[in-house]
Amino acid sequence: MSNPIWQDQGATEALSERIRELEHERKHLLAVIEILEEISGTLHFVDILQGITRKLGETFGLDRCSIFLAEKGRATARLVASYEDPSIRNYLVDLERYPELKRALETGETVFIPEAQDDPLLKHVKGTLAMRRVKSITVVPITWRDAPIGAIYLRTFRDGPAFSNVDIRFCQVVASLTAKALRNAHRYEQLRDRQPEQNEENRRSELERIALVGYMSRLLSRFSGKEGAWAEGLLSKAAAEELDRLVDISMTVLAEEAKGR
Repeated sequence: MSNPIWQDQGATEALSERIRELEHERKHLLAVIEILEEISGTLHFVDILQGITRKLGETFGLDRCSIFLAEKGRATARLVASYEDPSIRNYLVDLERYPELKRALETGETVFIPEAQDDPLLKHVKGTLAMRRVKSITVVPITWRDAPIGAIYLRTFRDGPAFSNVDIRFCQVVASLTAKALRNAHRYEQLRDRQPEQNEENRRSELERIALVGYMSRLLSRFSGKEGAWAEGLLSKAAAEELDRLVDISMTVLAEEAKGR
């Protein structure tokens, strides 16, 4: 016969665990909202990436949170945003020194190392990891059109909270938001860079129009002087009125074109 006290304790523990899970999910949702607010307030990609690293670092209490960008097949990547040192904006790193980052960029899959100091892949930096009391490392690729263009690099403290599967999925969502924000920022910068060219093109078009009008004005003036004003007297009254109407219409069209309509 089961003990009702144990049953009550089990139910209480299950309820407490569910409350902790809900609180964890709530923290993730708030972080996503804050990240969306952060990236919607600017179209400069450096500010976007720095805001994301800061929010992730604060949310998880990380030892390190960085964003790298890289081109496919390159032996290097660029550290463009860092939670622990916001002054770092464009630092070139050798991927051979970061095999976990290299693997994520090559495969396009998330790399999770729960015990970084015991992983053979990281034996060359084991002393540094021990000194920094690093526990886990997670590298989440940032992909665009199924191709990795960068990665979010997260490192937890040994005495900090463990990184769970839910946390990893949350970081994957953030990586997806990062890719979309980078795309929007890239489009903005393309339009901004193209603006001077468009202004120059508009200026040339305006000068061409002015030159054409000037040419036609001089041509008609020269022709009118040669033929004499009396030549219009050969036209019927109806024809003369039709010419006046066509001139009025042409002047209206030119005026509207000048407004850019």
